[in-house]
Amino acid sequence: MPTLRLDTCPDSLEIDVARTAVVVVDMQNAFASPGGMLDLAGVDISGASEVVRRIGELLEAARAARMQVVYLQTGYKPDLSNGGGAASPNPRKETALCLMRARPELKGQLLVEGTWDFQIVEPLAPRDADIVVLKTRYSGFAGTQLDSVLRAREIRYLVFVGIATNVCVESTLRDAYFHEYWPLLVTDGALQAGPREAHTATVFNVESFFGWTIDTRSLIAALGKRAAASALELGVPERAR
Repeated sequence: MPTLRLDTCPDSLEIDVARTAVVVVDMQNAFASPGGMLDLAGVDISGASEVVRRIGELLEAARAARMQVVYLQTGYKPDLSNGGGAASPNPRKETALCLMRARPELKGQLLVEGTWDFQIVEPLAPRDADIVVLKTRYSGFAGTQLDSVLRAREIRYLVFVGIATNVCVESTLRDAYFHEYWPLLVTDGALQAGPREAHTATVFNVESFFGWTIDTRSLIAALGKRAAASALELGVPERAR
């Protein structure tokens, strides 16, 4: 498929659709569902349902354009042995580990593999052709095979959606930039942990230093036009598109 020029900020960006992946960051019950880890921690997740809807629409368009979809999923073993020991700062800062330590009745329930909290929200459940990469730190590149998985498929452009904008999304996006990928943040396909200003700060950081931004409507429209043009080139009847 030919390259596609997107109306991104701070300037337009041309991507190779065949070498582009949508990276869905931590769209798990822990981060997006009432009763999940963030909700239990007192974080406002009232915007999560709208983000789930927008991501769902974007994934449909991306799959139709034959883009690779990659899910990042945070999860700890039941004994929390991969969460970091006494020498690691992770147990002192990561919300699930802190919450389970402060509230013993929640031990083994938050972001632990196999639990409801760990599962990806049902409306965004991965499809057979999608890739799921488990992680135990904020960045999807830290201690995972994400980089090798992407390079094996010759992926160079990464479209980021997910929760939280200012934590795991931004951490992974920054690492993507450092690994020489071209990162795009979908601004209304992500939700911050904390005040709205935290989301705004990440958007500023991305546009100024680490990549480009776009909204779901613009990206879906561009993908739709490209899919229609490709179908026309292949002689696919309009009723079959």
